[in-house]
Amino acid sequence: MNRSITIREYKTTDKEELLDLIRLNIPEFFAPEEEADFKDYLETKRELYYVLLFNEKIVGCGGVNFEDNKTTGIISWDVFHPEYEGRSLGTQLIEHRIGILNSIGSIQKIIVRTSQVAYRFYEKQGFGLLEIKKDFWAKGFDMYYMELKN
Repeated sequence: MNRSITIREYKTTDKEELLDLIRLNIPEFFAPEEEADFKDYLETKRELYYVLLFNEKIVGCGGVNFEDNKTTGIISWDVFHPEYEGRSLGTQLIEHRIGILNSIGSIQKIIVRTSQVAYRFYEKQGFGLLEIKKDFWAKGFDMYYMELKN
């Protein structure tokens, strides 16, 4: 079987498909109220955002944002179709974004803010845990603040 993987920049016409993706991940990976946060992110807070297509179907997405005068790169809003987990697609999308961040001369550190249900994935990608804030995203969803180790 030919498994064609494409990573491309987000288009506004992708929004409804991405909202469908996050709904597939509620309540396991996201709290119900995070759907509205994600929609707001796509409409007003997105800086660089990418979709991952598997055989021409959008099965994942994730972004990059910046802080501290563009010296900090933030891995933002990773969402994947549950049926496509375990195929290294998340790894490919994060490596794509880390590569972009590493090509920006001003970037001094790369961080991610995730939850207890996903932080092990980022640990495997080389991120170290710096801080935990209980019930940060929503009740039962703690914030795990992580930084990419050099």
